[in-house]
Amino acid sequence: MQERYNPLEIEQSFQRQWSESQPWKVSEDKTKPKYYLLEMFPYPSGRIHMGHVRNYSIGDVVARFKRLQGYNVLHPMGWDAFGMPAENAAIQHDTHPAIWTRENIANMRTQLKRMGFSYDWDRELATCEPDYYRWEQLIFLKMFEKGLAYKKSAAVNWCPECETVLANEQVEDECCWRCENKVEQKELDQWFFRITNYAEELLEWTGKLPGWPESVLTMQRNWIGKSTGCELDFAVDGQDETVRVFTTRPDTLFGATFMSLAPEHPLAKTLTVPERSEEVEAFVKKVQAADQTQRTSGEYEKEGVFTGSYCINPVNGARIPVFLANFVLMGYGTGAVMAVPAHDQRDFEFARKYDLPLQVVIQPEGEIVGPATMSEAWEGPGTMVNSGNFDGLDNETGKQKISEQLEADGAGQKSVNYRIRDWLVSRQRYWGTPIPVVYCDDCGTVPVSEEELPVKLPTDIKFTGEGGSPLASLESFVNTSCPECGQPARRETDTFDTFVESSWYFLRYASPHCDKSPIEKSAVDYWLPADQYIGGVEHAVLHLLYARFWTKIMRDLDMISLDEPFENLLTQGMVCMETQSCPEHGWLYPEEIENGRCARCQAAVVSGRNEKMSKSKKNVIDPDGLIKRYGADTARLFTLFASPPEKDLEWNDQGVEGCFRFLNRVWRLVYDNLPTIEAVAEVDAASLQPSARELRRLAHRTIKKVTEDIDGSFHLNTAIAAVMELVNGIMAFPDKESAPEVLREAIESVVRLLSPFVPHICEELWQNLGYVDSLQESGWPVWDEEALVADTLLIVVQVNGKVRGKVTVPADADNETVEASALADTNVARFIEGKTVRKVIVVPGRLVNVVVG
Repeated sequence: MQERYNPLEIEQSFQRQWSESQPWKVSEDKTKPKYYLLEMFPYPSGRIHMGHVRNYSIGDVVARFKRLQGYNVLHPMGWDAFGMPAENAAIQHDTHPAIWTRENIANMRTQLKRMGFSYDWDRELATCEPDYYRWEQLIFLKMFEKGLAYKKSAAVNWCPECETVLANEQVEDECCWRCENKVEQKELDQWFFRITNYAEELLEWTGKLPGWPESVLTMQRNWIGKSTGCELDFAVDGQDETVRVFTTRPDTLFGATFMSLAPEHPLAKTLTVPERSEEVEAFVKKVQAADQTQRTSGEYEKEGVFTGSYCINPVNGARIPVFLANFVLMGYGTGAVMAVPAHDQRDFEFARKYDLPLQVVIQPEGEIVGPATMSEAWEGPGTMVNSGNFDGLDNETGKQKISEQLEADGAGQKSVNYRIRDWLVSRQRYWGTPIPVVYCDDCGTVPVSEEELPVKLPTDIKFTGEGGSPLASLESFVNTSCPECGQPARRETDTFDTFVESSWYFLRYASPHCDKSPIEKSAVDYWLPADQYIGGVEHAVLHLLYARFWTKIMRDLDMISLDEPFENLLTQGMVCMETQSCPEHGWLYPEEIENGRCARCQAAVVSGRNEKMSKSKKNVIDPDGLIKRYGADTARLFTLFASPPEKDLEWNDQGVEGCFRFLNRVWRLVYDNLPTIEAVAEVDAASLQPSARELRRLAHRTIKKVTEDIDGSFHLNTAIAAVMELVNGIMAFPDKESAPEVLREAIESVVRLLSPFVPHICEELWQNLGYVDSLQESGWPVWDEEALVADTLLIVVQVNGKVRGKVTVPADADNETVEASALADTNVARFIEGKTVRKVIVVPGRLVNVVVG
């Protein structure tokens, strides 16, 4: 055994062995319990970052732990390889997205292997490969056949920079989530998936996923946005038109004093009188340039325009003006809102701005409010007033009674509405999965036949950075024949949103080489659902919701029998680092700083706050540099020890150094004691001296602690801390020569318990301890309950409720013995001297409280 710890030599040696032997390649084995551990697969951007290191280190600990416990563990890796960044990079570097992507995959694969992650590389997949996306195209055809995929004209979020459509979830603060440029509204023919058909089931199952964080489930519930209410029609005064509204507050119907329509509403033009048309058109144009998500936020300024038309309130005949309002969306409800300014704050602000009347119809208990005295809307419960025959009812009862009356009169009906909209999946870009549809002048929209799949993405494309998708101008791709009549036809040139590819990759992992269907049902039945999924919370209403939807689609197509894809979900925190900037040169990388000054201009560096590591802010750490200096095990250990997995990790160079020093201590622990423990007998617990029993108790207590911390709770940082305490205990053990068998058991426990966290050094130490077989074959250590029983107990002693000392007593001491020991303690005696002991309270096994006066 080498005296010095050499991480690079050790790690490269084992990584070569693992690459050759493929120890993590698995198949279905019904003689073992299965465990499917999955981290969200990465986009192949070119290099892994510390967020990847943290995410995948967390997963690798659990995968290795479960293997050691005897589970048949599936731990795969692949690449979310389509998307706009590849096109942008291709333009920037004058290359092809396919070349750029595959080179990046090769680089990142090498980096992941360099970290020692225990992946089954035989199952590796990339979503840009035809043998993957052909099955996605097949599922689309099945959905199209069942009406679950359809095309319609829609106002969409359009990014002029990326020249593509964005889903609502991809718009952040009115900007594109990728390029951060302003988003516009544009009318285009688009493909949609009918996710709204599954809204109720998706919502219902959020109550059946106890292994998911409640915060994620809440975000999904809010996104689905179920509302129970009533639909009713308002007749337009003087026209043969009606405006249908959905309301969750039929109890306020008598208080409706105006109508608000979405600017995109099909009646907007019809209801605009000629003298108002110029102002209305200007308003509509202004609203169409705004982000739909922002329009509904509470901070967004409420604006509108009067159309010149009126409609009739169906319950009291009141003639109320019709406005177009920027906060009403066509995509939610009916695109029309009956405005009740006395009882809705948004309507209240709008009414005050445009001098519209208020009608109070619900009085709070013990108060009388009126339009003249109101400074804000009353949105709470109360008693109905100014509501005809419903006066005097509490408003909850009023909701039911008015809904029943509307149904009886044929003027409305009870209804359920959802906030979620159908999933817009068209993207006007090249680097994506072709949508397998052609357009024929005679036959219309025609799906490609299954036999023609995959519709391959052509590679003879030249990028200029101008215009939309280059597919539209590639005649060899666009021009085809109709599958039905054989006449000339045109291919669809839109491609799928990349969230489509990531919505089912976890299913393909179960049988990635299947060439007859998307999956082998028996393999999915064995491996799925994934027992543990790990990824960022930013995917709560994007990938995670779409993956649940796609799973249900494949179930209903009789491809799988699965309801939900992920049994347990961990959303890990971000890796953050303090920003550093120069007044002259802006953000600085760590290597651009010398002795607290900018290396270029020598200006004093200004430290900022800890923020998510970002290339734009240059507060990043290159994992390769970290590995070259300290080794992969140190990088893994720091990201696991510095913070609980679900919390943000704040980067700390001293923390990395500390982890490296700890691994050196473990190395020295084995090296220094190897001559003593090389050939020892089994532990004879009955004959051990007190100090040896105490070390053995610490070892088994640590085994129990680490096992419980990893298994399900993910308290990986406290598990590591427990092993550090055990190392300290071994270092301090005074009887190494007289109890070598206990010493060896404790040292082996350190190596075995650390192995999921830092596998390379532990494999090396295991061999140096004399074992031939891999540590991976050793099994997980099991604690001995008898070894946990203490000979003595440390009892806290309080005087009048304040801690004044501690005493050690035999574990089987009775209360009288404990009390006597407490009163005899010299520290305690100082606080009771000259005072009367009025009472002594003994809490067995824990503390003594002496009451004096």
